[in-house]
Amino acid sequence: MFQEKVLPIGKVFYSDLIPELEHYFTTRESFLTSENRATLANYFGIDEVNLISPTQTHSSNIDIATIGKIYYPETDAIILTNKEQAVYLNFADCTPIILFDKKNNTGAIAHAGWRGTVACIAPKTAEKILEMNRETEYRNIYAVIGPSISSCCYNVGEDVITSITKSVNNVEGLFYKKDDKVFVDLKEVNKRQLEELGIPSENIDICPYCTSCNSDLFFSYRKENGTTNRHNAIIKLRS
Repeated sequence: MFQEKVLPIGKVFYSDLIPELEHYFTTRESFLTSENRATLANYFGIDEVNLISPTQTHSSNIDIATIGKIYYPETDAIILTNKEQAVYLNFADCTPIILFDKKNNTGAIAHAGWRGTVACIAPKTAEKILEMNRETEYRNIYAVIGPSISSCCYNVGEDVITSITKSVNNVEGLFYKKDDKVFVDLKEVNKRQLEELGIPSENIDICPYCTSCNSDLFFSYRKENGTTNRHNAIIKLRS
């Protein structure tokens, strides 16, 4: 279940499914401006240079956070295994997915817009975690799907419908029609991809907020006519 919390940067949300991992979804008041980056790094007790964010390009590329490495080009999922760094990705309608291997204390964030979703970036990131931690199993991995545009507001064209249909085995209930438009639930698509990989449904928590409906709380690319502002998904391994 999602909960609210107030950090020095402002109001954020987190899931009580994974209390072992420090993880937050920021809002309009707490998104990572340069000032908030410095404040958050201080809150985490790390140097600001160790608060890293990749350059996102709607790819399915996955990288691993490495101490001393700052730049992660064309990277839309990043895995964290050390306690000296924190990582964050940027969102404004796309689906943020935080993964956590409780057995090995390994976290990750994936950026799943429709392109990342059809490329199965979330299950690919989970697979990468298992490759790194060969003694773990999918039942040890937990997923938190954060605020994003929801089926109430996300109408898509035939090309997207076809691509999404190919990315998941069970498409029942993923689409609905209204006024000759087709709407899709990307949160549920990502959830089913993870379940079909082997992650138990009870290990997955989905944020109820739609970024378009709740643009007073979050940024929405669609609702705000292509805004360049972004809220964030952040993780930091606990010491």
